[in-house]
Amino acid sequence: MHQVGWKESFAPLRERRFAWYYASSFVNMSGSMMAGVALTFAVLDHISTSPSALGEVLAARTVPMVVFLLFGGVIADRLPRTLILQVSNTLSALSQGVVAWLVLTDHAQLWMIIVLEAVNGTVSSVSFPAMASIMPQLVAREHLQQANALVSLSRGGLSVLGPTVSALLVVTVGAGWALATDAATWLAAALLLLGVRDPAKVRTGKEPPPNALRELREGWSLFRSTTWLWVVVLAFGALNAIHTGAWYTLGPVVAEHTIGKPGWGLVLSAESLGLVVMTAVLLRVPLKRPLFTGMLAISLETVPLVVLGAEPRLAVLMVATLLAGAGSATFGIGWDLSMQEHIDERMLSRAYSYDALGSFVAMPVGQLVYGPLGEAFGFRDVLVVSGIAYGVVCLLTLASRSVRNLERAPAPIAEPASSRP
Repeated sequence: MHQVGWKESFAPLRERRFAWYYASSFVNMSGSMMAGVALTFAVLDHISTSPSALGEVLAARTVPMVVFLLFGGVIADRLPRTLILQVSNTLSALSQGVVAWLVLTDHAQLWMIIVLEAVNGTVSSVSFPAMASIMPQLVAREHLQQANALVSLSRGGLSVLGPTVSALLVVTVGAGWALATDAATWLAAALLLLGVRDPAKVRTGKEPPPNALRELREGWSLFRSTTWLWVVVLAFGALNAIHTGAWYTLGPVVAEHTIGKPGWGLVLSAESLGLVVMTAVLLRVPLKRPLFTGMLAISLETVPLVVLGAEPRLAVLMVATLLAGAGSATFGIGWDLSMQEHIDERMLSRAYSYDALGSFVAMPVGQLVYGPLGEAFGFRDVLVVSGIAYGVVCLLTLASRSVRNLERAPAPIAEPASSRP
């Protein structure tokens, strides 16, 4: 397999629009990786120690995001995506800034934080499809894999550092200032996007007037008529329910009584390390059949589940999660390439919104179901069965010829993105 040279691996950074977007994305993700820890301790330290109160705050952001995702996709396909991200980042900066001010001045009440986080979730329902679908506008087709890998690399690195930095801020200067830092990163991300200009859209004069319901139906028609798209999204409805419920709900409970809390932290860090290392590899190694390779790779998530349930030894678990992290990185980049190269750019945001809806809806199901399942049948037995089920779903997905055989789309003959204004 032909490898890409290191110079070509970083070629997207020489394209002006992507360079500004990458800087904005990096700053944005830096704040987002810190926000979860800061918000958690802001609620527990300043409002209520009740887990229910914290759950209400977290749900206040998640619920409107799920509810409005499809409309967010419509908006992101209709308006300039850079403009959407600028407005979204600014609104997020303002709402998170108000949360920080309420915490710092001891005026925070639970209902206030719930309302502000609901605003954040609504904003995210629009910004997520726009962010996911903007890449083809920023780089030439031949640089798409490297561009996605660079963004994934920064996300993986920040997922390791962000929570630690946030925890240090909470301990040293308090949760309020940690939230204020998050708000500042949103604002900085919005300012950096001033360097990104959307390419002019070609108007034929035949476009029908905007109609949200019609555009939603168009998105649904695209989704159900694209076999590989709905097959993979359907599979990940099950996979995300299994992974969220088994790994993140039962996993810490089993780990506490076997490898211990520090061991669990090392296991999670090994997963992040695997993600970072594989992303660096994919800067140079091209994916020829992104979904086939991606589904085989993501099936490695089976191994940590089975190991944790059957024989939870720290060294073996760390190796297993290292491989699982590498598999997660491979699938993530393969999926983005498939979407960005095979879905019409005019409908890409709507396609991503249907994809996200299928993923997000399944997660609470796993969180709610796996606790009772573990108590009824034994935590470790449920982990083993869940690991096997995860692998079976991955293999069943590969039974679809459209998933197995999807190849990279040929690059169109056009001037490179870097030469366009």
